[in-house]
Amino acid sequence: MADANVAAVAANAAASASAQPLAGRVAIVTGASRGIGRAIAAHLSSLGASLVLGYASRADEAAALAASLPRAVAVRADVADEAGVRSLFDAAASAFGAPAPHILVANAGVLDDAYPSVADTTTESFDRTIAVNLRGAFLCLREAARRLPRGGGGRIVAVTSSVVGSLPEGYAAYTASKAAVDALVRTMAKELKGTRITANCVAPGPTATDMFFAGKSEEMVRRNVVNNPMQRLGEPGDIAPVVGFLCTDAAEWVNGQVIRANGGYV
Repeated sequence: MADANVAAVAANAAASASAQPLAGRVAIVTGASRGIGRAIAAHLSSLGASLVLGYASRADEAAALAASLPRAVAVRADVADEAGVRSLFDAAASAFGAPAPHILVANAGVLDDAYPSVADTTTESFDRTIAVNLRGAFLCLREAARRLPRGGGGRIVAVTSSVVGSLPEGYAAYTASKAAVDALVRTMAKELKGTRITANCVAPGPTATDMFFAGKSEEMVRRNVVNNPMQRLGEPGDIAPVVGFLCTDAAEWVNGQVIRANGGYV
């Protein structure tokens, strides 16, 4: 009977660990106040992680999300600013007592919703896109490479884009910024040899977020639907579980990859 009780306790413990594979770990998610970042943060929380929710604006939405999760804090930070990025990592210690976060999800991004050609892209628009999408990702990735724990559980995921494969008109600066992040992450995976920190990208296709819909006509949206083999737009909930898997121990053998989550878009 005692053996049966021990087995039952062990089974319950295993089930709990399976349901909460990120229990005891701290994750930073940038661009977490809405869209894909918000879905990722909520999903990582459901897996047991404590969350540092990075946001640049939308303080009310970030605060509401933090309040809705069991262990989360919202931190305003400009990812293009070195001090701002450091503040996200410092929050892991101040909010949760962790020496360092275990997980970084670099999701913050911007898009020029005028969809200009290269010839019509202003220098200001290009610089803003590069500042947030590339410089911001670089600063977050660099801090993660320096501060994530060695020896297991360290996870870096950058949210890039499937436009790197489809190359749509009007997205040149955005596509270039995301392609550069793909290259950064894949190189980092090799540079982190021996640390057991993995570094991967998740590249969504057209996904129903405010950023996707901004500036698009109904016809532009419709084309994205009919051209997808799944005959619909992606949803943030389609992307979050892919990121969640990469953050768990089960994904340790997936490293240096760009995973396109796009329903067959490209």
